[in-house]
Amino acid sequence: MSKVTSQDVAKLAGVSQSAVSRVFTPGASVSKKMADKVNQAANELGYRPNVLARSLITGNSRIIGVVVSYLNNQFYPEILEILSAELRKRGYHPLMFMASESDDMDEVMAEILDYQVDGVVLASASMSSALADRCKAAGISVVLFNRYLEKDRFHAVTTNNYQGGCKVAELFIAAGHQRISYIAGWEDASTQRDREKGFVDTLQKAGIELFSRGVGNYNYEETLKVTRTMFDKELRPDAVFFANDHMAFAAIGVLEKELGLRIPEDISVVGFDDVPLAGWPIFNLTTVRQPAKHMVAETIRLLFSESSTSDQPIHIEIDGPLIIRKSAIVPKGFLTNERL
Repeated sequence: MSKVTSQDVAKLAGVSQSAVSRVFTPGASVSKKMADKVNQAANELGYRPNVLARSLITGNSRIIGVVVSYLNNQFYPEILEILSAELRKRGYHPLMFMASESDDMDEVMAEILDYQVDGVVLASASMSSALADRCKAAGISVVLFNRYLEKDRFHAVTTNNYQGGCKVAELFIAAGHQRISYIAGWEDASTQRDREKGFVDTLQKAGIELFSRGVGNYNYEETLKVTRTMFDKELRPDAVFFANDHMAFAAIGVLEKELGLRIPEDISVVGFDDVPLAGWPIFNLTTVRQPAKHMVAETIRLLFSESSTSDQPIHIEIDGPLIIRKSAIVPKGFLTNERL
């Protein structure tokens, strides 16, 4: 069976081939009557336009490359769903690339550019200056999501991670905790550094030194190990801030099931992200919310703005509220979720 072409659709609909092309070109001017005729004929014939072939003619693929490091963190599947929906509303299609922090980002980006993408969203991944020059020369906009790079030229959208860390410390201080600990994520990530700095700075202003520290690298198995090590002592922490919810979930199993500790009576636990799982009764995790929809909206705005390839990078930081649930002691009179 031969492949259905736009000429076949035009013949059945009784219109020109250029009219068919306009109907299937996002943003093109076409009347409703014309669009209805063409779509009816296309549906009868089972025709779908060849987007890749059209991109060779127009120079626009309407594809946005999305680079993510890992999907074990429940925050990223949620983000990808929201981002994909927003791109489709604009007539663009996301093309996802997986890249771990140990991968050669130059190779990954070279592969992305082979697809003639119209833009790139980098979620928790970095890129060399050489590739930045290639993107700039090609007029391809790049936005970093949930990460920024110091002394770089890329636009970035993040939560205000420093202030998020401050809010967790303020909660622990107000609750009267004295043995306050922290389990870090991947230490080269700007999100990790800012969350920890805000947390530690606020403790020190109150005259409190960090009781203990471990590194979970945003990894489930590593978090299990570091939690067991941190609590394998006679004097244990009475409050722990985890650099993201994924690690907090791992630790809760160790604290409750293996060590028999009560949360929050024996140990307060706070995470960061506020993924949907955090609100489940099994966790009831107090956490700093990353406003996913707002972050995606700003990412889209920067991606398609006139300044998208500017030499002057824009870093947008969005406030994330502390969401109070039942995994941490909350003193009377402490601020509510809505006021934080």
